[in-house]
Amino acid sequence: MRAECGADTMGCVARDIRRDLGGGRSMQIGRPSITARGAAAFRAAHQELEGGRVFHDPLAARILAADADDPLLEAAFRPEREDVRLSVAARARFAEDAVAAAVTRGVRQAVALGAGLDTFGCRNPYEAEGLRVFEVDHPATQEWKRGRLAAAEIPVPPSLTFAPVDFERQSLADGLTAAGFDPARPAFFIWLGVVPYLTHTAVLDTLGFIADLPGGSGVVFDYGEPPDTLPPEHRAVHEARAAWAAEAGEPFLSFFTPEELAGDLHRLGFSAREDIRYRDLTARYESGHRMADGYADLGAHVIHTWIQG
Repeated sequence: MRAECGADTMGCVARDIRRDLGGGRSMQIGRPSITARGAAAFRAAHQELEGGRVFHDPLAARILAADADDPLLEAAFRPEREDVRLSVAARARFAEDAVAAAVTRGVRQAVALGAGLDTFGCRNPYEAEGLRVFEVDHPATQEWKRGRLAAAEIPVPPSLTFAPVDFERQSLADGLTAAGFDPARPAFFIWLGVVPYLTHTAVLDTLGFIADLPGGSGVVFDYGEPPDTLPPEHRAVHEARAAWAAEAGEPFLSFFTPEELAGDLHRLGFSAREDIRYRDLTARYESGHRMADGYADLGAHVIHTWIQG
């Protein structure tokens, strides 16, 4: 617990969220969402302040070089944001560990859905093994990102293919196929920081598409539990986050209980899964670390699920 919070830890954290991220609609056409930019800022700050000890990404700061005055970046570097930095880093580490497991079982296609400013495709540690990476995002967002990569002199390797998809005009399947994705081969999907902002139907449709791919395919994604399942003292923090997200033009649209999601995945055909709370995920990679009470139990999970081949 932070000393300046006194006994009101929950209220203190809620005020921090409002102060750090501010109000007002900040989305700009073609620019990654504010949540994607925030995650990128925390990944970059983790490299400098914690030495990347949970998740090493040498490109995280470089891709943000032109955003030095972004208030999101300034907020990510605050000492009291360590819990958030570590949880974002642990989520990325968990996802890339899942990719490694998929490569071990023979998967040679990876798809980053809503890639934002993620740099996995540019780093691709499995290029020599033949892993091909597809980044799916809105066409204007991808154009903006490619400009940032060029400005930072970050090369785009031959193993990375940008798959621009305007979901108002085309399906995920059509967009991926047009980019050279092979639906007859297994694939692994990285889908972080997206599910809470989609409708329940859109989430299940996407999971159904992945489940229809050959055995060995899988996905890692994060989700949140319904607010009414949270301890009462933590709901104020969740409400602050939800209010900020809505004001920024990115409202929370879907929630799942672990039991509900497990049933959905089973019905779709996923045969194995690992579902872990954020509070436990950070401790997995940062031994002995205990998240502050205000962030420890906000109902956030990350899940790795796959189809056994």
